Amino acid sequence: MTTPAYVQIIGLPDMPEVRQGDDLAEIILAAAATTPVESGDILVVTQKIVSKSEGRLVDLATVEPSALAREFAGRWGKDPRQVEVVLRESRRIVRMERGILICETRHGFICANAGVDASNVPGADVVCLLPVDPDASAQRLHDALAQRLGFPVPVIISDSFGRPWRNGITNIAIGVAGMAPLADYRGQLDTEGREMHVTVLAVADELAAAAELVHGKLRRCPVALIRGYPWEAAPGRAAELVMDPERNLFR
Repeated sequence: MTTPAYVQIIGLPDMPEVRQGDDLAEIILAAAATTPVESGDILVVTQKIVSKSEGRLVDLATVEPSALAREFAGRWGKDPRQVEVVLRESRRIVRMERGILICETRHGFICANAGVDASNVPGADVVCLLPVDPDASAQRLHDALAQRLGFPVPVIISDSFGRPWRNGITNIAIGVAGMAPLADYRGQLDTEGREMHVTVLAVADELAAAAELVHGKLRRCPVALIRGYPWEAAPGRAAELVMDPERNLFR
């Protein structure tokens, strides 16, 4: 008889407010005291606490908006200072209309407002930016956890992105360490014996999205353990999830 497959998602609630310079590994392990991290677990951490620990916050009082930011903000009732931060964080503006900014970040992510966000950030005029290098952030946390635990725990840093032609947002992986972000089935046979030629699953994105079910937006639960997914150790990076421009039919 085939053993049923299952995956558990365990949220670590009641974590303290993270501030610049905080030791995320220490905070996470303290939060996991009642549900200890086990060998084989995967850790999914929201981008916001990573950015906070790295000081990726901007006080809008220090921002002088450009003419472009003022014009766009004035037309659509936006804060020109926040628009200016979005422009500065963008490598390329994909669309800029109807009060919406769709941007390509320096990481290659296509998202609203270049990932600049004011939610769950203390202070009325403070916004949070994406980590400078989310893969490096994931690697540092992965290394710190392995040192304390004595075994490797893959780390996925997640953030909420919209999707073309789909309503609603979903979490994706913007940083990965300790596991491959993609599962390549090309060359394998399906259940009917046909060889698969194009099937490559974005497993890091799928795990990030699953973790959001316990993260929530209002629960103060920015860390989740995923238990039961059969990952293999690999020097993976979320950068592997970004499609090469020459393959992008929508660019």
